[in-house]
Amino acid sequence: MCSVASLAADDAKQFATCASCHGNKGEGNPTLNAPAIAGQDAAYLVRQLQNFRSGRRGAHKSDALGAQMRILAKAIGDDAAVAKIASYVASLPKTVSAKPARGELHNGNNLYQGKCSACHGVRAEGIPALNAPRLVGLDATYLKRQFAHFRDAVRGTDKKDIPGRQMAMMSKTIPTERDLDDVIAFIHQQGRAK
Repeated sequence: MCSVASLAADDAKQFATCASCHGNKGEGNPTLNAPAIAGQDAAYLVRQLQNFRSGRRGAHKSDALGAQMRILAKAIGDDAAVAKIASYVASLPKTVSAKPARGELHNGNNLYQGKCSACHGVRAEGIPALNAPRLVGLDATYLKRQFAHFRDAVRGTDKKDIPGRQMAMMSKTIPTERDLDDVIAFIHQQGRAK
């Protein structure tokens, strides 16, 4: 008979490779360009790991970091191992960005509520039923890079990646880099003590 503690230890052991970049608590490491993944929806994590494994993500010549992740995702093992790791990561306490981005919050709020909140939630908490991830807790550099990848057809172009294709379309609706900075600053204010 397995105890809860032994199951948790096994999950943590399987997560060890991920922790080398994403941190022991899934808190991310901006120095390594590794996003926070703790508390992200398990189904979203499974989908992204499967996207890396299948080449839907990380295969574009402009995505060197995604190519690294693609190799690591393929090394996880079978689909059951992917699901187990995703479930473990989803159970970790959610993070908040250590260093909030700067920007004009009023403009960021207006743009975010008008263009992003219908899928990602009014407080950037994500809406799993819409396949939209939690954005709170992701560092500004990661958010900007992924936004650019969607906008520039590095990500979200595969016909089977419907949520990615939706995001690629939406990425073209933020008018300027300054507006994107404002949206990210707004996202970073979510989940913080007021």
